[in-house]
Amino acid sequence: MAPAAARTINDFLTDTGTVAEDYDLILTGDLGYTGTELLHELLDIEYNKNIQSVHNDCGLMIFDLKKQDVNSGGSGCGCSASVLCSHIIKRMRSGELKRVLFVATGALMSPTSTKQGQPIPGIAHAVLLEK
Repeated sequence: MAPAAARTINDFLTDTGTVAEDYDLILTGDLGYTGTELLHELLDIEYNKNIQSVHNDCGLMIFDLKKQDVNSGGSGCGCSASVLCSHIIKRMRSGELKRVLFVATGALMSPTSTKQGQPIPGIAHAVLLEK
């Protein structure tokens, strides 16, 4: 998922002529610790972009990696929905956050592809939330 998120974030920032600091938060779905590190590395190496000052990940926000055995994360759609619809919307309503780039991440799971030995493609789509 990290490569898809990196490309989506790069394309969005490039297409809109913006930089990471134009956003209060750039939020990814559930890359977890490993995916987040990979995202930052890919953005730096492949796209010469750094979002670390404004980036957070829903999976990292929900789980305590030291106390819970979640390895690199949980359910992308579950983490995204839980964090966005509660914590982030609440912060936007209060005025704490005014501009959030939400980049949902996921996998296109297909039993047919898997049985044929094909890779599972990662996807990411961006939604700009503004107050």
